[in-house]
Amino acid sequence: MHEEDGLARLVASAQAGDRAAMECLLTKLRPLVMRRCSRFLPHHADAEEAAQDALLSVSTHLHEYDGRGAFLGWVTVIASNAARSTYRSMRRRAEDSHAVLPESVDARTTSVIAGTRLDLMEALGALEQRHPALVESFVLRDLGDLTYGQVAEALDVPLGTVKDRIHQARRFMRDRLGGGAR
Repeated sequence: MHEEDGLARLVASAQAGDRAAMECLLTKLRPLVMRRCSRFLPHHADAEEAAQDALLSVSTHLHEYDGRGAFLGWVTVIASNAARSTYRSMRRRAEDSHAVLPESVDARTTSVIAGTRLDLMEALGALEQRHPALVESFVLRDLGDLTYGQVAEALDVPLGTVKDRIHQARRFMRDRLGGGAR
């Protein structure tokens, strides 16, 4: 708990305007944010771009964190959203350039948009369109590696609701990815 206390003090100091605390906080968060972004964007440069966006968002929106829910859960939501946003941006650029995947390429591991897991990102996009309430819980638990309790705390919803949402999302994702799963 010592590390969490130190993190809480850094957050409070950074929220109070201490620039050194903000720099230290962002430095401490960087590896976590990179890991989260890399779960969506395995190509290092893409994950790096998303991580930079996430850290910028953390620094500019830190005043909005009110202490409800786990701070690292809040950061995970921001990192996940930044990675998904980076993916959507890269996809738009690829579509605008009329890039096409060669037929011999496995979309699960390779992409015209720099190594993004196309199957996962496409399935997440479909989940977001059809069942938007399920996305955040699923992302935080299965891609963000938060516990069910941490997800419930981060989203400020009951644990049973989180478990149900994750179950539904997993079933959707399994069906969606089932064709390519081994």
